[in-house]
This record gives sequence, structure tokens and C-alpha cells, in this order.
Amino acid sequence: MRIAVIGLGYVGSVAGACLAELGHDVTFVEVNAVKVEQLNAGFSPVVEAGLPELIRNGCDAGRIRATDDLGEAVTAADVSLICVGTPTGPTGDVHLQDLEKVAAQIGHALAGRPGWQLVVLTSTVPPGTTEGLVVPILERESGKVCGVDFGVAFSPEFLREGAAVPDFRQPEMTVLGASDPTAMAAVRELYGAFGGRVFETSIPAAETVKLAANAWHALKVTFANEMGRFCSSEGVDSRAVMTLLQQDRKLNVSAAYLNPGYAFGGSCLPKDLRTLTYRARVHGVELPVLENVLRSNRAQVEFALAKIERYGGHRVAVLGLAFKHGTDDLRESPILELVERLLGKGHEVAVHDESVSVPRLVGANREHALRAIPHIACLLQPEVSDVLIGADVVVIGQGNPAYRDVVDRLVPGQRLLDLSGVAAGSRDGHPEYEGLSW
Repeated sequence: MRIAVIGLGYVGSVAGACLAELGHDVTFVEVNAVKVEQLNAGFSPVVEAGLPELIRNGCDAGRIRATDDLGEAVTAADVSLICVGTPTGPTGDVHLQDLEKVAAQIGHALAGRPGWQLVVLTSTVPPGTTEGLVVPILERESGKVCGVDFGVAFSPEFLREGAAVPDFRQPEMTVLGASDPTAMAAVRELYGAFGGRVFETSIPAAETVKLAANAWHALKVTFANEMGRFCSSEGVDSRAVMTLLQQDRKLNVSAAYLNPGYAFGGSCLPKDLRTLTYRARVHGVELPVLENVLRSNRAQVEFALAKIERYGGHRVAVLGLAFKHGTDDLRESPILELVERLLGKGHEVAVHDESVSVPRLVGANREHALRAIPHIACLLQPEVSDVLIGADVVVIGQGNPAYRDVVDRLVPGQRLLDLSGVAAGSRDGHPEYEGLSW
């Protein structure tokens, strides 16, 4: 393919050089005259292991060149790859002015170019930017229609500085979002030669996963450092602790707990977080992230409560009461807290949980339940059908497989709020279904 790479920064340099290595003809577009001169002389504009050799080889083979003429490069290209910077501004929000200018210039070039072209955005942007900003600008400036006269795709980059070339050549995963099937086929062909797992999704999901990945990396670094400070205050080897933590690949280093859902609870997580953060305060050690985990968890309860309140119904059916399916443990159950809050707001509540029987509750578990809701036995019903009768809103609080088909049992006028995701497969064709955040 003939590829115009707009932006000769870190990402653009690596992407263009690796694409040229595959045999594509790559024209870099850059406003900085020094960078253009450097690249045309066969030198890399950025320091990155393996990149100088790729650029030198590409220039020697006649597959790489640089220019400041965007219109010329785009007009001659089959693919325009946007790699401009998107830094944050004074308020912390992303700075998209450079992206807007480039999109307008590409659109202007497309206006005078015959035939179809693929425009790929790889710059990190907020969700909705491609479809809500870039596509309208391209259509306005070109007078053409996306999905007909040209296609647009978004593919986030996951490059680590110092290992960017092998990361691009052998990606762990490639995420593709496209405006239409033709664009998806073209971007798949562009990146498919590099191998790895390819995931085709919506453009907004592709935009957001990069933000999610970097937030997750930042959170992991901060978590490890906070645990390091805590361990140091207790005289414990933090590296030994974290090495042990990493050995559990079922829960600790895995996909476990990484699906959006409802708040956590039970007898372990809240208690141990409080113990850890209290001990840190005793030693004068600040753990801002860990100290706010429980605050964030409470916000999830408020989030669910606000959604239920917006439905406007008086009678609420709650499916599941213990903090998770398969147990009768009500200690610090966020579902129990939700029921308590609903009752406090004057709602009539009926509850089903096949594992919870008040006569069988003992010890601290029983004390906690009766302290929260003294008349809890009156709320519990033996069958799901019993709690559904007359309910305005049905809330699934647990991942009990028995609740998976509840949406099919609703009557007209009933709304379903799924806090666990167990019934998410039923949302298609059921407008009364709503997930907590999906």
C-alpha cells in the first residue's frame, strides 16, 4: 500500500518504519522542517532501539520519505495514518486542535482525490472523538460521505518506549474499530501481517481501551508503591510480598474482578482494607489510593440507588441479598445496604436469595443482618416469582445463574436493573433491561 503517516513523532516514526519494512511505501508528513530533513537523510528523528536501522533501510530501499506537504501525500496514498500528538491542556482535558487541523487538511485533500481511501486514527483520544469530531470534519471538508467515498478506522497503539519496535512487530493484541465493513477489511489487511490476536470492536470501545489500559497501568504502579510504603513501615520486605502476590494467577494476576459490576462486600475485603490503611496512618504513611477504595466502593452503591430512583417505581424486587451468590454471608453486603437505603427512602421491597434463611443465620452474620434490617425475614420470599409480582423495578444483585432469564419473565411496565451482569446476554431485544454501567 501507499501510506501517508501524518506526524513524525514517537508513534508515527515507529509505525511508518515498521510498515515500510513490510514493503509498503510510506510518506511521512511533518511540519517540523528539521525532522523532515533528518528522515530524508536516513536518520531517525527519535531515539528508539532498532528504529534507526529500520529508517535507514527504508530510505535506502526507496520506501520511506518525508514531506511537509500533507495534501500531496494524502492525494497519492491509499491509507492516511494520523499519529499527531494529543497532549492535555491547562484544565487537564485533551488538546485536540492539532487533530482538528489535520482532519481538515485530509478532508480538503480527499475532495480532489478520485477513488476510495482509508483514514486511520491511532492518536490517543477520548471516546467519541473519531465519530463525533474527525468524521464530520472529513465529510465537511471533502464533500464526501464516510462509509461510501472513504472509510475511517481507529486502532490504538500500545507501544512501550524502549521496546516500541518489537511491540509493533509482534503485538500482544491489535484492536480495530471501523466505520463500515469495507474500512474494517482494509485496516485488518494493514495490521494483520503483524500477527497477534486481533479484536474487532466499535470505534468508541477502541478509543476507550487505550485510556483504560493506561489507567490500569498507573493504578498498578501506584498500588505496588503504596504497598511498598506500607511494608516498609512494618519492617516487611515489600518485594517478597509482591512476588508472592504475583504467584496467584487465578485471582491476583488475571481477568478476575476486572468486569464492571456492583460494589464488593463480605467479611474480608472491606475489613482488610480498613486494617491496612489504619496501620499505615499509625505509622504516618500516606496511602491515598488504598484509603479511597472504600469511598469509591460506596459510590457504586449510590450509583445503583440513583438509577433505581430515576425509574420512579415504588415497589422494588431485589434478587440476591448476600454479598455474592452461593453464600449466606450478609456481612457488609452492598446489596443488603442497597435494600436498607431503599427502605429508608420509602420503597416497598421484596427479596429473594435461595441461600439466605434468617432462622439459619448465626453469630456475627445474624447480628449484622438484624442490625441493618430488623424485619428482614418479612422481606424474603421463597420463589423468584413471588418477588416479581407487583414489582415496578427488578434489581439483580448477584451473579446467580437462576436470574439469567428473569428479563423474559417481566410483565409490561416492569424495568430491570442488572448489577451483576448475569443477564447481560438478554439485553438485546429487551428495552426494559439495563446494566449498571453497560
